Amino acid sequence: MRTTITIADDVYAEMERLRREEGVGPSEALNTLARRGMAARVTPKSYVHSARRLGARLDVSNIGDVLDVLDDEGHRR
Repeated sequence: MRTTITIADDVYAEMERLRREEGVGPSEALNTLARRGMAARVTPKSYVHSARRLGARLDVSNIGDVLDVLDDEGHRR
């Protein structure tokens, strides 16, 4: 497939380096770089939640109640 693209300066420099080192044309060099990038994709790690006791002395399951307690403590200072 033929198309016109704009190549960033750093990508162009790497493409030219690859052309010199491996003696390939611009299309092959660009395809090689693209394939390397696709192969290097990092698979996202799945999130694992771990619960721990925090030693809280009040029920923190209701955020409204927690904010009320914090507001009351702020007025006492």
